[in-house]
Amino acid sequence: MKNINWKVRFKNKTWVIAMIAALFFIVQAVLLVFNVTWDYNELLQRLITVVTGVFAAWGLIIDPTTAGTADSEQAKEYSEPRKDE
Repeated sequence: MKNINWKVRFKNKTWVIAMIAALFFIVQAVLLVFNVTWDYNELLQRLITVVTGVFAAWGLIIDPTTAGTADSEQAKEYSEPRKDE
């Protein structure tokens, strides 16, 4: 966790939305383990699950170290993930 530039990640709005979606899934899963249900109807629950799933998937696709959703020019040149030495 020390090798992650958290300041840059939190400045990226797409990454923040994906993190919120991921945290929502985690909270929902933990509540289900303890047999706790939220007080909202099934349709709303499914809608929230779909929306947060889309945001989570979008967050996995983007490069959080660049602005926007595209990879940097340097990253586009890689044929395999770069290994820091």
